[in-house]
Amino acid sequence: MTLRIVLEKPPAGVDFGLQKGQGSNYETVQTQRSNAKDLSFEFTVGVKSGSNKSEPNLTGPFVQGPSGGRFVYIDIGTYAGQAGTEWSRRLKVPLTGITRHLIDRLSAGTGVILETRVPATGRDGGPSCGTVKPFAGWKPARSRRR
Repeated sequence: MTLRIVLEKPPAGVDFGLQKGQGSNYETVQTQRSNAKDLSFEFTVGVKSGSNKSEPNLTGPFVQGPSGGRFVYIDIGTYAGQAGTEWSRRLKVPLTGITRHLIDRLSAGTGVILETRVPATGRDGGPSCGTVKPFAGWKPARSRRR
């Protein structure tokens, strides 16, 4: 299943990237430097049956956290490999709300993925960090990949 995270209006001049792997064994991929326009990250996750039939167990190299509390990290600044920046942050994007019903709806259409949009600038004017709150959830969207 393909997911897309859109970072809305991140502060300019900061690197953002998708974390692949866990703990100290990870790499940052799809790194992009912000120019104050939205940034997007598309990636795939595996879907297994969970203990709760309506909540699938999402897996794969981008997925972090325990079953029932899965999330994806966006690495920011030095965590994304940027040198000479004051920013060393991570943004935690929840995978909550992705239900079996939503996945089944996606399977019916071609070129449809799940997308979430999150604010990328924090109250301090720097990049957002920590867990996205409030979280608007995941919605079906058209894939940009061909």
